[in-house]
Amino acid sequence: MKTTETDLHELRTALPGLPCGEEGPVFNAPWEAQAFAMTLALHAGGAFTWKEWAHMLHEAIRDAQSAGDPDHGDTYYAHWLTALERIATAKGLVSKGGLIQRRDEWDAAARRTPHGRPIELG
Repeated sequence: MKTTETDLHELRTALPGLPCGEEGPVFNAPWEAQAFAMTLALHAGGAFTWKEWAHMLHEAIRDAQSAGDPDHGDTYYAHWLTALERIATAKGLVSKGGLIQRRDEWDAAARRTPHGRPIELG
């Protein structure tokens, strides 16, 4: 899926805190880009509006800050992922049990993967 200039404008309007450079969003790790891409794909598929997404992301950030997140800017996509999980669950796209199972599978795969190698689910 290719992100258009209109998509980026709408997203930047809804999320003024989105880490962006001149050409678009900036990511520190591949998983951040993947979470971002999943969010764009779900939005493009009509799963939620940008207003709904912005509200869910705001709640995830607020909850993290209430729990002691110092908000140095390095946890933005962790909050993004929390919001993605929450909105996908709220919209019935995935179950909470399904999320827990997938996390456990990723954790097990990461533990058996040598450092520097891609993590692969069985």
